[in-house]
Amino acid sequence: MSKIALITGITGQDGSYLAELLLSKGYKVHGIVRRVALEDETHRLWRIRGILKDINLHAGSLESYASLFNIILKIKPSEVYHLAAQSYVGYSFEDEFSTLNININGTHYLLSAVKEFAASKVRFYFAGSSEMFGKVKTIPQNEKTVFNPRSSYGISKVTGFHLVKNYREAYNLHASNGILFNHESPRRGFEFVTRKISHAVARIKKGSKEKLKLGNINAKRDWGHAKDYVEAMWSMLQKDTPDDYVIGTGKDHSVEDFAKKAFSHVGLNYKDHVVIDQKLIRPAEVDTLLADYSKAKKNLNWEPKISFDDLVKNMVDHDLENINKI
Repeated sequence: MSKIALITGITGQDGSYLAELLLSKGYKVHGIVRRVALEDETHRLWRIRGILKDINLHAGSLESYASLFNIILKIKPSEVYHLAAQSYVGYSFEDEFSTLNININGTHYLLSAVKEFAASKVRFYFAGSSEMFGKVKTIPQNEKTVFNPRSSYGISKVTGFHLVKNYREAYNLHASNGILFNHESPRRGFEFVTRKISHAVARIKKGSKEKLKLGNINAKRDWGHAKDYVEAMWSMLQKDTPDDYVIGTGKDHSVEDFAKKAFSHVGLNYKDHVVIDQKLIRPAEVDTLLADYSKAKKNLNWEPKISFDDLVKNMVDHDLENINKI
């Protein structure tokens, strides 16, 4: 009998890769979206366009406990992957209220719905974030590193982490936290700096005279490929005992490094095309995030496969090929 998976955030970068992975493993895959309309196929559903016939979408909202409970009751999932969130850190400074409301209450509602349905039969994954570490005092960061978030997004993810841990301990729910460091791909949203860079590189290579505006180019991040990271999510829910895992590459690069490599890939010098815009620098900056994923390597037998260089090239090549379609 096939396992049944429910994915919140199935239309996003991680959700789309996870859905493909689970389908390849024989799962019946369900996803929650705000609503389903025909025009969404070329816009909001573009990442899952190729698998729409193989998955089941349900209209629901993280802000509605009733809709989440009814979906879970209807499909009776064996695994729930909670990926949906207001996940853009920059926007969280502009609208703290919706970020906290959606990310915290949505996680709480979903956990409660799973508990009420069948806590002992469902395995639950929560998408944490390296932004939970924020202004770090130790480098690298592992599962024992103290959280010190610097944005409402980071705060919301710390709260979600503790909600998951509480439900695991109080209600014996098989619930695991994945503390994922930055992970990118050609499916990354255009509001994120990596996609902003790769898409600008493609436009400039094709003849655009624009300048690429960036904020703090000295900020360092541990960047991996989302396709690798969804395998870690799945692996966590296959373990007999739930736990918390840091997922990353163990290597950090600055925003400047990313831009330099992206422009170099198409034979351009980034210094000729990048300008610093002070308005893009966050009110509270996170300087360096670097993962120690040794626990995942030991317990999950997981390691990243796609290098930073290949990640950058993958994103730039994709945007070059699809520049006129986006």
